[in-house]
Amino acid sequence: MTSELLDQALVEEATKKSGLIWVQGPGVPARALWHAWHEGAACVVGDGPGEQPLPGLADGATAEVTVRSKDKGGRLVSWTAKVVELAPETEAWDATVAELKGKRLNAPDGERMTGRWARECRVLRLEPTGAMASLPAGSLAEAPLPSSATTRQPIPAGLPRLLMKRRKRK
Repeated sequence: MTSELLDQALVEEATKKSGLIWVQGPGVPARALWHAWHEGAACVVGDGPGEQPLPGLADGATAEVTVRSKDKGGRLVSWTAKVVELAPETEAWDATVAELKGKRLNAPDGERMTGRWARECRVLRLEPTGAMASLPAGSLAEAPLPSSATTRQPIPAGLPRLLMKRRKRK
């Protein structure tokens, strides 16, 4: 019993303090997601225009959540979660969205954001099941997932000269 309480406390404290969690749904690679801890679960919003994708996270499914250290970036704990999708405009949805709204950075629509979330996005609770995964010995480093947000273009022709001028002045 004591071990279970310590595991639960570790999951809660580590997840609360970390601004980013890695979530792996069934059959999809792990993805970094921003979240808010609310009433015993990590809550995420996504799958809408301008929001984070939530592939493989369906209501009733399980997911593996890995929490990283906020200061060093290393893995702290991995835990299994039950995915619960909240229905828009319900009491639970409103309370969860109030927490998420405070964590959302650079929202394009400011105060109208919650209305957009109700119309176009999904709000999920990742509720700990109590099962803790053992941390792997290796790094598990992989190439980033393909995204339209990353582009690789040659540097501008004048940039090296501009940088060299700044070094000579010092």
